[in-house]
Amino acid sequence: MDTKEYDVVVVGGGINGAGIARDLAGRGYSVLLCEKDDLAQHTSSSSTKLIHGGLRYLEYYEFGLVRKALQEREVLLKSAPHIMWPLRFVMPHDSHLRPAWLIRAGMFLYDHLARREILPGSRGVSLKKHVAGGPLRPHFHTGFIYSDGWVQDARLVTLCAMDAQERGATVLTRTAVTRAERQAQGWLIDLSDDSGQTRQVHAKALVNAAGPWVGSFLETAQVEAKRKVRLVKGSHIVVKRLYDHPYAYIFQNPDKRIIFAIPFEQDFTLIGTTDVEYTGDPAKVAIDADETAYLCDMASRYFTRAVIPADVVWTYSGVRPLLDDESSNAASVTRDYELVLDQTGAPLLSVFGGKITTFRKLAEEAADRLQGLLKPGRGAWTASAALPGGDLPVDITPYIEQLETDYPWLPAGMAQRLARTYGSRSSRILEGRRDLSDLGTEVVPGLFEAELRYLVEAEFARKAEDILWRRSKLGLRLPADAASKLDAWLSTFRGA
Repeated sequence: MDTKEYDVVVVGGGINGAGIARDLAGRGYSVLLCEKDDLAQHTSSSSTKLIHGGLRYLEYYEFGLVRKALQEREVLLKSAPHIMWPLRFVMPHDSHLRPAWLIRAGMFLYDHLARREILPGSRGVSLKKHVAGGPLRPHFHTGFIYSDGWVQDARLVTLCAMDAQERGATVLTRTAVTRAERQAQGWLIDLSDDSGQTRQVHAKALVNAAGPWVGSFLETAQVEAKRKVRLVKGSHIVVKRLYDHPYAYIFQNPDKRIIFAIPFEQDFTLIGTTDVEYTGDPAKVAIDADETAYLCDMASRYFTRAVIPADVVWTYSGVRPLLDDESSNAASVTRDYELVLDQTGAPLLSVFGGKITTFRKLAEEAADRLQGLLKPGRGAWTASAALPGGDLPVDITPYIEQLETDYPWLPAGMAQRLARTYGSRSSRILEGRRDLSDLGTEVVPGLFEAELRYLVEAEFARKAEDILWRRSKLGLRLPADAASKLDAWLSTFRGA
């Protein structure tokens, strides 16, 4: 068997692995990114989908982490404005939980720990006069408004993997590392894909970005773990839209935790998250009845219209692999990260912890550390680089309007959906099409063959769930048989 040679093999197709592969490929290194399932299938598609500094982390004196995350917000918003955009948050004031002066102090720090160009600062608000007060219980009179950002988290991972591939990396999904053997000049790595095919590759350096499986991968590589992750389950519920305005809410709760209520996919409201210690298989994580009841109860403390479990139309859960700082409770475990470089032989860099907002900085630091061990390459570059489809202004409304003008035959809302999914890459689906029939068969409502071919050929989609729940959230709207119809089409397309 011929053994392919790489400078770096990155294990783990979540946000950190995809980000590291992208950064290294852009510096000129030969990179293989392998993921045992689909891109972002686990933790990285299960976040609250925020690009945020972490306002609540100020209470735990995590000033360095908050500042780093705040600095990254606008870098990310500029890099992919089609899948990330500014969002204003309203915090109703509950004087029984935190005094107003403490919140004002926190907001002041949040506004000034990092420079802002896009996001407006915080201010107090009368909930009796502001539109955001309408859905709330009448005893909430005042509140605070501040800025953060929204992200389609799984699409962010896909865009990083696409960018890595376009810069020369090899991306293999549904491909597991079954053995990693340290040798004198590097790593010998055995791979096995979901069809049972095996291959062997060689790498000068190995990156362990396996998220919840970071410890078990160290066992595979027979390397001693110098840090540990603490697995914390975070669950979310989705209900039909609770209000019509564009603001999100951050709610303080009697247990000192916070939850968010966020406009989601136009017709829904996303509520989350929980923090529950987790000891099971990260691949089988799911919300339980207690978590659903908790999120409903906490939201109902604030909304006039009570939220009950029967309102829930979808749930998702993920396991956060947090850096174990021996905190007494799951909510206070640090969201910072640590990169551990083992050089007892060929280099192995392991990623412990992290959050989606700081992924680019984490990847840059990882690439910097590996660069000193590899042949000379180009320097850091991602701070000013657009992700695929992201070469647009921060406000993409004019682009959406242009699509509607250029393709007036698109069904209502489709131009906006394509723009918010693919950005400027929408042209790769639409260019040269003169009417709806040019998009091919409508395989399921609203999804035509031209878009599906793009998802398979450019975005690594292999199964219906990849398309319905990670490349998009169309699963919220489509009929129950959509997945089987999509899988049948995908099987025929791949076999053609």
